[in-house]
Amino acid sequence: NPPFLLVVVGGTGGECILSGIMSVNGKKVLHMDRNPYYGGESSSITPLEELYKRFSLSDSPPESMGRGRDWNVDLIPKFLMANGQLVKMLLYTEVTRYLDFKVVEGSFVYKGGKIYKVPSTETEALASNLMGMFEKRRFRKFLIFVANFDENDPKTFEGVDPKTTTMRDVYKKFDLGQDVIDFTGHALALYRTDEYLDVPCLETINRIKLYSESLARYGKSPYLYPLYGLGELPQGFARLSAIYGGTYMLNKPVDEIVMEGGKVVGVKSEGEVARCKQLICDPSYISDRVRKAGQVIRVICILSHPIKNTNDANSCQIIIPQNQVNRNSDIYVCMISYAHNVAAQGKYIAIVSCSTQHVFASRSYDATTHFETTCNDIKDIYKRMTGTDFDFENMKRKQNDVSGEASCEAH
Repeated sequence: NPPFLLVVVGGTGGECILSGIMSVNGKKVLHMDRNPYYGGESSSITPLEELYKRFSLSDSPPESMGRGRDWNVDLIPKFLMANGQLVKMLLYTEVTRYLDFKVVEGSFVYKGGKIYKVPSTETEALASNLMGMFEKRRFRKFLIFVANFDENDPKTFEGVDPKTTTMRDVYKKFDLGQDVIDFTGHALALYRTDEYLDVPCLETINRIKLYSESLARYGKSPYLYPLYGLGELPQGFARLSAIYGGTYMLNKPVDEIVMEGGKVVGVKSEGEVARCKQLICDPSYISDRVRKAGQVIRVICILSHPIKNTNDANSCQIIIPQNQVNRNSDIYVCMISYAHNVAAQGKYIAIVSCSTQHVFASRSYDATTHFETTCNDIKDIYKRMTGTDFDFENMKRKQNDVSGEASCEAH
């Protein structure tokens, strides 16, 4: 057989997305995963008994947990920004035909021992209990400035140079206090640390715009979440790869990455070698070639009630900014429930994530509860492999050239 243009090894969400996208772009793709399920370390575990085994719990789930098959528990919790990069990938590749989504009901931020709804519009800013009256007015002016800001129109700059003015100076311009800076940078712009304060402000302004645009699409929050858990995402992209001629092998051991002259030429499995021109793999398959740059700790909590002070939301995100708890990086709480077909009736799953240090050099999943950083990694790998930027419109044109395509709309 002729060599594959690309072999993908491992099944985390990023590898599955890339195998689907590369198939659409005409590469002959083989995707191998040693696990018997889609998603690898970012899968949704079902039934509940399997989750107990994974964490070496000696007892079986109690009867009060309901049927084991009613549970799909994410190992790496993430929400999708409604107007974000992953949603655009799903729409342009039409993977949305395989998925249904629900809007996450609320986004909250922790301050002084309490949680508050994140204000992201002028109206919410004026009604928020996070700020005093004068602070509300200043924050409202800041939001109007961000909403009107157009990097291609200097008339909207109001004395701010997007390429040289730091975000710290922008906050000073609007006389915003530390608490407002905390929830703006961490709950709206979704930064994990405060390093963004001393770099040019353009990216931060665009991040806040993304939050507001995502919120405007559905109203309750800027986030979406797939029914039956995040394990549906890699399955959807695996189907996309198959439609465009890709080959997917689950439960396929990888014995060796075959090298010749310092370059990868294939992957050996059960005595056979699949030769290839390029290889994508998750770090666990080449542990001798990667270094640990940080660590994320996650705690999975199964609840019989919604989280207090969230208006009894069936789903929500809570961000705890680093300065509120004397840390170097933020803590994230992601909650979903039976309303998303991931838990038994009346049950809730809250997952707490935090980084143990604030050096983020690796390409592994981080502690954030959104996919924007992951999509940046995917686009970076795509560019390194193809020599071109990730182009949604060009991908769409290639898909339209394939006959017999079904039409699709996002749920």
